[in-house]
Amino acid sequence: MSQSKREQVVSHLRYIRQELREMHQGVMDDGLLPESGEVRGVMAQMEALLELLEGKSGRKAAAKEASS
Repeated sequence: MSQSKREQVVSHLRYIRQELREMHQGVMDDGLLPESGEVRGVMAQMEALLELLEGKSGRKAAAKEASS
């Protein structure tokens, strides 16, 4: 994995981890579930990370396997 790609992956993971920590803190402190938009945002970041790691063709193959 190239250095720039590695840096992008690390950046995505840090962002996702921070978002999940904030959601978890809200659940623990207030007993409230995160809003659906927040969850969708984190899922979109995870999808972007997966595309970065696998590339477009790898993503399509994974989606096809999951639907089988």
